[in-house]
Amino acid sequence: MGKHSKTEVRRKARVRRAVKVHAYGKPRLSVYRSSKQIYCQIIDDAAGRTLAAASSLEKVNRESLKTGATIEAARRIGKQIAERAIEAGIKEVVFDRGAYMYHGRVKALAEGAREAGLTI
Repeated sequence: MGKHSKTEVRRKARVRRAVKVHAYGKPRLSVYRSSKQIYCQIIDDAAGRTLAAASSLEKVNRESLKTGATIEAARRIGKQIAERAIEAGIKEVVFDRGAYMYHGRVKALAEGAREAGLTI
């Protein structure tokens, strides 16, 4: 099977399917969390393109954050993605947590985006 377990792949597919059903044409905020970094992007599934993205690997974040593996870093990335989305004219998104539990860094990213004015 490779790097990911069968259950993880199935859970991710289940979550993504539910997100797309309930999206009603809204773009989705997809999160990827590695052991050292956190990444997110807003995707328009109808057009199949990324509308905005943010990660803890960007130069600004690398200089100011000690590591991308903290809740503080995730909250900051959430605020950045919300600011970029609002600049692009996006106010509402559907949160796609992938195979991750809504807990810790994933939850902090969503809360940061909400604080900056994005409706999730």
